[in-house]
Amino acid sequence: MLSTLDLTVILLSCAVAGGGYQLLVNHDLPNLPSYCAIGILAGLLYVLRMGGRGHYRLPEAMAPALETGAIISGWFVTALLLALLAFLLKIGPSYSRGAFVTFNLLTPLLLLAARNLSKASLSIAVSHKIVGWRPIVLIGFSDEIAALREQRILTRVGAGDIKTFVLSEPASPVTTLTDANILRSACDFARRQDCREILLALPWTDAGHLERVRGHLKTLPVTVWLLPDANIRLLTRDAASECIRTLALHVQRAPLSEAECLIKRTVDIVLSTLALLFFSPLLAITAIAIKLDSPGPIIFRQERKGFNKKHFTIFKFRTMTVQENGPAVAQAIRDDPRVTDLGRILRSMSVDELPQLFNVLKGDMSLVGPRPHALAHDDQFEKMLSNYSNRQHVKPGITGWAQCNGARGATPSVDHIAQRVRLDLWYINNWSLKLDARILIKTLSEVLKQRNAY
Repeated sequence: MLSTLDLTVILLSCAVAGGGYQLLVNHDLPNLPSYCAIGILAGLLYVLRMGGRGHYRLPEAMAPALETGAIISGWFVTALLLALLAFLLKIGPSYSRGAFVTFNLLTPLLLLAARNLSKASLSIAVSHKIVGWRPIVLIGFSDEIAALREQRILTRVGAGDIKTFVLSEPASPVTTLTDANILRSACDFARRQDCREILLALPWTDAGHLERVRGHLKTLPVTVWLLPDANIRLLTRDAASECIRTLALHVQRAPLSEAECLIKRTVDIVLSTLALLFFSPLLAITAIAIKLDSPGPIIFRQERKGFNKKHFTIFKFRTMTVQENGPAVAQAIRDDPRVTDLGRILRSMSVDELPQLFNVLKGDMSLVGPRPHALAHDDQFEKMLSNYSNRQHVKPGITGWAQCNGARGATPSVDHIAQRVRLDLWYINNWSLKLDARILIKTLSEVLKQRNAY
């Protein structure tokens, strides 16, 4: 956005300077297309140079001081390159020297004014949490955190609103227990505030603390950075902001980047909308049939855990005579007496899952992802497998890689659960749009096979 602003300023400056000079001095109508072409060329040269120097990064844009020297020197180099190109391409006759001088004097003034205005606008937007605001969790020792604040390292890496959790430095059984409580509080806060990033302020040589912290944070679908410690900061005292961010160690990455989440969400909205339109006659017929078949609601609702353990209500067509949604929920088994006659047909063809398309539109679920279980089963499975909750690093899906590989239905043993978790985690670690398309296609085959569908 800031680069677009500079490009627009340079384009307008070129048109005004060139056109105005020609109109005032030569009393001729300005050749605006040629001026616009030169302005676009100059703008691209300037934006490429300044962008390569990190001029458009949010921390630099939010800094209070105006980058007067950087803007003037950046435009000076651009003007030299533009003059060289004008000489090589012989565009002097169509753009007079007077217009060129006027353009080069006017542009840096407008660029400085635009930068100053953008800083003021960003400051207001950040104060109202419109842009640039992202809650970040900072975990570390008190002396490391104090040093980071004193040297403005947190600002230089682009940290926004920070919640700090201070660990105990001596390693003893008492402090270890205290640290565990602190880390649990940090994880709970990150979930509540939907944090996307966690910063660690710990000595790089303290392997014990690092491993304990990583063990707690692996349950969160967030990016974790280990900031430069005292020894690294001593060697990079005058490093630029982008260098400081580069020196931070990438301890843990989020399963999907923000861009990938946006792509996946867009596909979910488009395909689920088309699917609802296509299946609308079937949805209406099924709803009427359920109402006539047995007493009770048409839609079955149950609490499930979604992305990052957030609770949501899942929608399904009612296929049973019971509405279990509490601390004790019995899994459906083959020839389950709770399943109605119509429900058995709906479950065999997976028609009962179609209302979850509304969950996808709401944003609680995705078309493809690990299948969500009842809360009672989630609590039980988390105690059995330490990596079970990692399934919730992405949104749950109507279908998933586990279901396409026959891992569906009841989970009577730990081996069944472990197999499903293994397949779900493989999907999370290897996600791509191509994989999602492959799973959707395989799902059609699984529905026709009716494998473990009861």
